[in-house]
Amino acid sequence: MLEKIEDRDFHMIYIASCGEGINAYNLVQSTLIQFPDNNIIVVKVPHIRTERHVDELIEKVIDTESLVVHTIVNSDLRQYITRKGIEVGLVTIDLMGPVISKIETFLEKKPLEQPGLYRQIHQVNLTQVSAIEFALAQDDGVNPDNLPKAEVILVGLSRAGKTPLSMYMSVMGWKVANVPFVPGIPMPDILDRIDRRRIIALDINTDQLFAHRKMRQESLGVSEVTAYALKNDIKKEINTARKYFISKGYSMVEVSNKPIETSAEEIIEIITRRFRNKAHKVD
Repeated sequence: MLEKIEDRDFHMIYIASCGEGINAYNLVQSTLIQFPDNNIIVVKVPHIRTERHVDELIEKVIDTESLVVHTIVNSDLRQYITRKGIEVGLVTIDLMGPVISKIETFLEKKPLEQPGLYRQIHQVNLTQVSAIEFALAQDDGVNPDNLPKAEVILVGLSRAGKTPLSMYMSVMGWKVANVPFVPGIPMPDILDRIDRRRIIALDINTDQLFAHRKMRQESLGVSEVTAYALKNDIKKEINTARKYFISKGYSMVEVSNKPIETSAEEIIEIITRRFRNKAHKVD
């Protein structure tokens, strides 16, 4: 709670906000730079969402050299804090009201007046960025020790589409890792200690995988067809991979001739169904 300070030779500016008051605080501080040696202390008072909260604030700052800058999204509460300020002779500055009013007129649409929306959306963006960074750091089997932190682990043959699918899902906020399956090379032991329900194997047909690998070789300027792109060898790889995935109990998702969006939706539906409201949490 705020403590009433008396007998002081400085001024106070209180930032009253229904959220955290960070934006208003930064604006006030930027403005105060224009007034050097101002001897002003700025204090944030977050989560002002009821008339009682306003009354408590007014009681603490009344009869002091203070002013209240507020960013309240609720119109009734904005009017209340303005009215109370007038009653007690306290200067209040409404930063939110005029902006909301102008935009409301411009869009011909009523605002939601819901506190904390910016923080919620900003948190979603942070989650998205974190997921993208995670997918990049765990691409193609790198950093296997971090696999338990993944919400989804994609396994599959080279050029089966693991990386683009991982990146697409990460943009949607999912922490995805991918691990290549190479016949003859052991998979990371740590996979056996992870809930297999989070491991999705990408299944692809011979023609599709051949086309992907051939395109890859051409992009690298390789003219000679190697075993990497021979259809018979590819068919054997696919059969070996399928047997391995089945032996481990991994769910297989067919990705042949499918848009990334469709494969991603199918995988997300599987994970969501299995973990319900825990789909975005690593057990």
